[in-house]
Amino acid sequence: MKVRIDMGSASTPRGLGAETPATLDLEELLATRLLVQGNSGSGKSHLLRRLLEQSAPWVQQVIIDPEGDFVTLADAFSHMVVDAAAHTEGALHRIAGRVREHRVSVVLNLEDLDVEMQMRHAAAFLAGLFDADRDFWYPMLVVVDEAQLFAPSAAGEVSDDARKASLGAMTDLMCRGRKRGLAGVIATQRLAKLAKNVAAEASNFLMGRTFLDIDMARAADLLGMERRQAEMFRDLERGHFVALGPALAKRPLPIRIGEVQTSGRSGSPKLTPLPETPEDVHELILKPGEPEIPRPPVRRPAPSASADAILQQLAQSRPAPAETGPAAEERAAELGPVFDEILRRILADPEAAFRSVAVLYQDFLVHCRMHKIGAEALDLPAFRRKLVMARAGVDAATADSPEWERAVSAAAELPEDIRGVFLLLARAAVTQAPCPSDGEVARACGSHSPGRARRLLAYMEQRGFVVSRVERDGNRVIALPGLDCETAPGDPLATEAPQQLMAGD
Repeated sequence: MKVRIDMGSASTPRGLGAETPATLDLEELLATRLLVQGNSGSGKSHLLRRLLEQSAPWVQQVIIDPEGDFVTLADAFSHMVVDAAAHTEGALHRIAGRVREHRVSVVLNLEDLDVEMQMRHAAAFLAGLFDADRDFWYPMLVVVDEAQLFAPSAAGEVSDDARKASLGAMTDLMCRGRKRGLAGVIATQRLAKLAKNVAAEASNFLMGRTFLDIDMARAADLLGMERRQAEMFRDLERGHFVALGPALAKRPLPIRIGEVQTSGRSGSPKLTPLPETPEDVHELILKPGEPEIPRPPVRRPAPSASADAILQQLAQSRPAPAETGPAAEERAAELGPVFDEILRRILADPEAAFRSVAVLYQDFLVHCRMHKIGAEALDLPAFRRKLVMARAGVDAATADSPEWERAVSAAAELPEDIRGVFLLLARAAVTQAPCPSDGEVARACGSHSPGRARRLLAYMEQRGFVVSRVERDGNRVIALPGLDCETAPGDPLATEAPQQLMAGD
């Protein structure tokens, strides 16, 4: 038996005032996804709330809530509210996995974060839903309000790293989420500001009131209407939408959204009479306050267009390089152990594996200044090389070997984000160490998900960089054909041990 959700009433061509129930096929929605558009005040949030309330008894729900409007669902429908500001990105990734495992409906409240942190935290949570083990791929409705914030069509004032992470998570949700039981429902005020590859994956549409020509034209195109019909979207009343899609209607159908049981914390503004003006109004408004403590001006760096620009700014912020010559080379040799110790301290933080190179390099320069190292600090390329060796657990003797040089050359052919995984395997193979577990591989690529680690290993095996085999006792051995060596057997399910970052730890 199909489950149909009552969304309100639909107009029919039988005559003025004739209406029929407007229903939504929930099972079809889970397979085809939904896009909602409407300007502020069009009733978009009301529509989402109606959908969530009506489907709550039937399917697990996750709401990505940038304004905190949907936290009131917790009182009526037992949704769990997760305050994103109280958790790190890594913690949210783990929480999302547990949400899928225990099938709990959740509201991810992002209201206390700025836009960039909202993007980063939402991306981490969506990635956790996406990376859940196959055993927990139960059907789930994932509602993203103000989706243009998380999948923007163009770069804005946020960092390129945050935009890429958020856009990638939204693309995975809409493009690849169906096989993992994730049904995306995205709502936006502006179709023109929403990334096209995200919007294009939806098969069901609910288009509300909008005024800009570009948004009306895109709405008409998505609904298969002629351009001359696009102006009808200007005339739609609040709470009225045009529906189309396999879960809604085979032809564009005007519908009116029904009533809801709960309400948002920020309702529509209401006009109220002004109070009488008190006689001492000047004293109330202009009275002096407590003496303020002068604060030094805070200089904020201008937002850069990309992660490479951030790294370039950090590299340029270093003092001018020291003079070259025998004395400089001797000084550099003396500073090697100091740099190693600084890296040990930075990477000892459990969250360091999940931070960008830009953040780690900035932290490295701060530690250098604390050790009174200025111009002699590593430049960015040298820092990258030392960071790769530190994350792979390479000691000085291994780093100077011909096998390691070949490993670094082979890693250059891989995408930058998984070179560290290859070098981790290469270090184990060159030193005949046990094969890294799935947990260690996941950490090397900045993830908490063993499933992602297995997918990366499969990807590298398809490309011919590694060959994996499982022995009778369940231990795994990974060979590197380009290096003519292989790891010792290791348990892929072993609990991750503390990483040996440098020789002598």
